[in-house]
Amino acid sequence: MEQRLHRVVIIGGGFGGLTAALSLRNLPLDVTLIDKRNFHLFQPLLYQVATGLLCPSEVTTPLRHILRKQNNTMVLLGEVIDFDTEQKRVILEDGEVEYDTLVVATGMVNHYYGHEDWEQYAPGLKTIEDTGRMRQKIFYAFEVAEREPDPEKRLEWLTFAVIGSGPTGIELSGMLSEIARNTLKHEFRNIRPEESTILLLDGAEHILPSFPRQLSRIAEQTLNLLGITTCPGTTVVDISDTGVTVEQPGGRKFIPARTVLWASGVKASPIGEKLSERTGAQLDRQGRVKVNPDLTLPGHPEIFVVGDLGHCEGKKGTPLPGLAPVATQQGRFVAGLIRNRLKEKHRSDHFRYFDKGTLAVIGRHAAVADLHAVQFGGFFAWLMWLFIHLLLLIQFENRLIVMIRWAFQYISYSRGARNLLLRGTLQLPITQKAKRDLKKSD
Repeated sequence: MEQRLHRVVIIGGGFGGLTAALSLRNLPLDVTLIDKRNFHLFQPLLYQVATGLLCPSEVTTPLRHILRKQNNTMVLLGEVIDFDTEQKRVILEDGEVEYDTLVVATGMVNHYYGHEDWEQYAPGLKTIEDTGRMRQKIFYAFEVAEREPDPEKRLEWLTFAVIGSGPTGIELSGMLSEIARNTLKHEFRNIRPEESTILLLDGAEHILPSFPRQLSRIAEQTLNLLGITTCPGTTVVDISDTGVTVEQPGGRKFIPARTVLWASGVKASPIGEKLSERTGAQLDRQGRVKVNPDLTLPGHPEIFVVGDLGHCEGKKGTPLPGLAPVATQQGRFVAGLIRNRLKEKHRSDHFRYFDKGTLAVIGRHAAVADLHAVQFGGFFAWLMWLFIHLLLLIQFENRLIVMIRWAFQYISYSRGARNLLLRGTLQLPITQKAKRDLKKSD
């Protein structure tokens, strides 16, 4: 009788899960990759989709297309809802899949720190759906302001509050500045988009809190030159459809702002809780699953957790950051362990992250780079950021399209993905001039 192949089930087609699957090609394994979406998402460029610079198709690649030549791998579209660790089964909404080795890499979701109602007013940025909501809010605000006769309400629509001053927050703020000051500058008649107010709010003492203080200062100076007001030491206590209530050293105050964007926090996907229930694995404050040094779960050497979902400690004893390079290196590491087990080389090993440094882009010609041995900001850091992100895109055609879009936008400041897809009748205010024109037509 023919011997059954070892079954490897990978949950999640992000950087960690997809890298693990690709690293297992040409091995005598039965690999199944499960994801609730049929594409790999390049999250580092989501903010460019949210601000109309790129289209969703340019930061996504179908998983089946990536793995089409990998004969030992099957892709399943499905949502995992539970685990049966005794019988080694993954439970889907509409079925189940058996495994011998399980790799869980479901990543993170937006975290509103117990205020889930804030999400309706301040969309985050973790999924393609999030980019659509954020893009709607940004460009809709200018349309409403154009028709708003009340000066105070018009200012509310032209005030943008970005909550969170990490890399995502400063990237969004920089893009908002470019949209207001360049892209939309001559397109309206009743408003001046370049006079918009952009606020960057964060409870930390300074922006980019995970970066060295020197780079934080460079970033803050650059943002100020772009017309962005940085507000460190500002804690958000409430968000509504008309603005943000904040706590500052001087007391509590309300900031009227019709467009609020969330870039403050993330937490582990709900799969982490379910995995903890079934295996007894501990979770950290962000809901990440605490793993052994070889990325397995305590008492379950057949289950690996990679990427943002896992709490894996680095050299300094602190958890590794939720970055694409971490997930990618962990995916390769796990694939290597599975390969060794297949060859019956059951040696213990520890995952060691090779940290090449961190980059954050601020705007045109502006970025900061922390390469550990050297730290700098400016034009060269910006070029590095462009080159590395092009290199990380999964397939050549996406790299080519993104490079062309970047080049065209660099010359023209144009943004092609600005369509507003609104349901129902628009309940917009009407200007005094429009009222007079209507009366004349009557």
